[in-house]
Amino acid sequence: MALPASELSALIRRRRSVFPKSYLPEKPVDRALLEQLLENANWAPTHKLTEPWRFQVFHSAESRARLGDYLSGFYQRNTPPEAFSEEKMQKQGDNPRRAGAVIAILLHRDPAESIPEFEEIAAVAMAVQNMWLTCAALGLGCYWSTPRAALQAGEFLGLAPNERCLGLFYLGWHEMPEIAGKRGDVGEKVVWR
Repeated sequence: MALPASELSALIRRRRSVFPKSYLPEKPVDRALLEQLLENANWAPTHKLTEPWRFQVFHSAESRARLGDYLSGFYQRNTPPEAFSEEKMQKQGDNPRRAGAVIAILLHRDPAESIPEFEEIAAVAMAVQNMWLTCAALGLGCYWSTPRAALQAGEFLGLAPNERCLGLFYLGWHEMPEIAGKRGDVGEKVVWR
């Protein structure tokens, strides 16, 4: 059964970034919903069926606190004194604690494959878009964050040499009003040949 194109278009246009400061930490995200997000991510397009996406889910309060400690500690250790902000360090630690879950977005490259890296990164990004659209359909807020701490989290996450972190996907329930989207005219971005 086909989904009406108007419904799909409405969902795509309703997708927004909702940041952790707006999440309701007292309202947990059920594991079954996270499994639905991840299953939908798993259906992203992938060249030669390499399925290069991997995910690490920080769901429990303890694991989210551990992630927050890592992020704030990384910021503290790697920020020059003239650029250091106590507020930013606090935010790095608090964001995972406010979220209902945080998903580390990982690229897993098969060393035997000759597929260009950009294609594999694109496949991972499409998997994330599937999660994002699922969140929009469920009313969950979410946000893809790429702090340096995440991009350099190989040791913290226990990644193999052929893996790397492409960011963190924060999600949580919220009570934000629907925000109007902003996009320029697609006609200015297209050349018909």
